[in-house]
Formats: sequence, structure tokens, C-alpha cells
Amino acid sequence: MRALDRIRSNSTGRLALKIGVGIVGGLVVAVGIVLIPFPGPGWAIVILGLAILAVEFHWARGLLAFTKRHVQSWTHWIGRQSLPLRAVIGLVGFLFISAIVWLSVRLSFGVDLVQVALDWLETR
Repeated sequence: MRALDRIRSNSTGRLALKIGVGIVGGLVVAVGIVLIPFPGPGWAIVILGLAILAVEFHWARGLLAFTKRHVQSWTHWIGRQSLPLRAVIGLVGFLFISAIVWLSVRLSFGVDLVQVALDWLETR
């Protein structure tokens, strides 16, 4: 018998597992959502949180399957495109992420990264 099956074998274990998975998975998803605008693994953390929630929640299993299907579809589509088109898509993605980082830093800390870079270039 698997460990999860043993835990689910009584009502207290089922409830504790559902609550524990809900709290941990929810926290991981929340952290991932906060990190999405920043460079790094924000979306990967959200998907990890969904995988944790999918252990106990049917809706999370469906959402995880939907996400996996669409990410794979997008990845395969990108792979079939010409190199110039992939470069344009990469550039658009880079510009989008750069704009989000600039806006996040500007709104969070009041620092204009473009102006900082221009000032630095003037002094060199």
C-alpha cells in the first residue's frame, strides 16, 4: 500500500492530507504568481504548485493537464517555425519581459532603470 493510500484510509488522514496539500500547493502557486513579472521561474513555480494541488484536487489535475497540453503545443509550434520568425518571437518576448521588469522596478522602488543606464553611459 502506498503512503498516500494509507493516509487516505481514514477520514482524519483524508482531511489532513487535503488541508495540507491545499495550503502547501496554494502557497507555492501564490509565490509563483508574485514572481511572474520578474525574470526567473515564476511560471514554473505556478505549475509546480498546480502539480502539488493535483495530488488531491480534481480541478487542479484538469488545469495542469490543460497547461501541459498548451505549453507542449506552443513549444512544438515554435520549433516548426523558421529561424528569423523564432528570432522575432524571442525579441518580442525579451522586450515584453524587459518592459515588465522596468515597470516593476519603477513602481516598486521609484528607480528608472533606463535613466540609470543612460547616466552610466554618459559617465563612461
